[in-house]
Amino acid sequence: MKGLRGVFGRVRGWRRGWHERTKLQRIDLYTRGTLAGLPWVFLVSWGLLPLLPVLGEGPVPAGLAAAFFAVNTALCVLSNRDLGAAFAHHRGTESFPMGRLRLPAALLALLTGLMVALAATADLKDAGLALLVLDMPLAFAIPYVLLVPVRTYLVHSAVYAVVLVALLAAVGVPAGLLFGAVLSMLVAILLVLSSVRPSAWSMSVMWQAEEARDMQARLAVAEERLRFGRDMHDVLGRNLSVIALKSELAVELAQRGNPAAVDQMVEVQRIARASQQEVRDVVRGYREADLPTELMGARGVLQAAGISVTVEGADGPAGIGAPAAVQAALGWVVRETATNVLRHGDPRHCSIRLARTRDAVVLEIENDGAGAADPLGGGGDGGGSGLAGLRERLGALGGSLTAGPVGDDPDLFRVTATVPLTASGPGGRTASDPGGRTASDPGGRTASAGGEHATGDERAALGDRTASGERAAPSAPPASPSPDPSALPEER
Repeated sequence: MKGLRGVFGRVRGWRRGWHERTKLQRIDLYTRGTLAGLPWVFLVSWGLLPLLPVLGEGPVPAGLAAAFFAVNTALCVLSNRDLGAAFAHHRGTESFPMGRLRLPAALLALLTGLMVALAATADLKDAGLALLVLDMPLAFAIPYVLLVPVRTYLVHSAVYAVVLVALLAAVGVPAGLLFGAVLSMLVAILLVLSSVRPSAWSMSVMWQAEEARDMQARLAVAEERLRFGRDMHDVLGRNLSVIALKSELAVELAQRGNPAAVDQMVEVQRIARASQQEVRDVVRGYREADLPTELMGARGVLQAAGISVTVEGADGPAGIGAPAAVQAALGWVVRETATNVLRHGDPRHCSIRLARTRDAVVLEIENDGAGAADPLGGGGDGGGSGLAGLRERLGALGGSLTAGPVGDDPDLFRVTATVPLTASGPGGRTASDPGGRTASDPGGRTASAGGEHATGDERAALGDRTASGERAAPSAPPASPSPDPSALPEER
């Protein structure tokens, strides 16, 4: 029973390893496995069947046949050893040490001599000799055709064919059998050339395309960082220059004992708070998620990965009539779930359903590829870090998020997000006003740039004044005395 469990465990490990690979990695593994298996298929068919009748003809022919099969097997082993390095050499990722071809070349020469000896001592049938000639060079030629140019491969193959035919003619093989051997050698040469080279070329093109997509993604990230930096420079550059200038002016006025220095610092404080709000607006614009945009993006990304996607909604994503905060929260759900589907699953189909009830909006995302790996991308407690963040985001609006398998099917996984239209979150916020602030000011303040409470350090510096009591600086510094802190409005 332990041995059987071990076999099942290895099978599950192989299946898990297969599903954890990307589609391109699977194609690459399939191509390499097919080319590695070709010599063995020909060994047990074309290389073995013609030898079976020879085993009963006497000790010498039987010994030659056994030696021929053993050397052919060793050549297949060396072919599999060199195939991966030959692929890498063909792609240009690493150089193949040509010294590794010495032993396979020596074995091919020995195999050729054994076949000539068999043709001289054993009664090989017409088809038997043709099949042996067809199988003999395959194990050596499969990696070799990836290491040299096509012209070099054809020239070397022609030279080998001439030498083989000459040796067979020297031991008295009839002309008819020699003609069959020539045709078999021609078929073997063209078979390797038409199957191995195109496969390697296709894989090289696909890997180059994958590397180009990765480079394009990195360049897009770099461009976005540059654009963000430009926006931040545009927002802060002028304001910081004005703050520096007015601070220097305030220092000069304070050194002269001019009370106008206070008004200059009040103006500095106002500009600093306005800059803070502008920075928040810039960052918020980068971080907000738009539901229609996220739905279109998820559909495009999943379809590009070979996953069929269906998006269902009563009137489409733009017509659900939900507040902007609700749609933004659901947009984050779509983004995070689509990322988890690509990163942690292997689905064939993904469905996204969006519906509005009387008092809530319900989003369901379901895929059929969760059995290969943890669909949440987290631990076994059913909560990845991404989905935990989504639960917090939805919880602020009074919503909920559930994720788990559907029924008894381990491959079917569903994420359901429900956000009420009128439920209030923490602090008495509603879905239409998630920040407890007016629509005209998303930073939790009124339209005035200085509408939030001052910090403890600011109260100590300004006599416990609040930002709501700040005044706009006059066009010219007045000569009036500094205002009394008690004359300013009390803190809210």
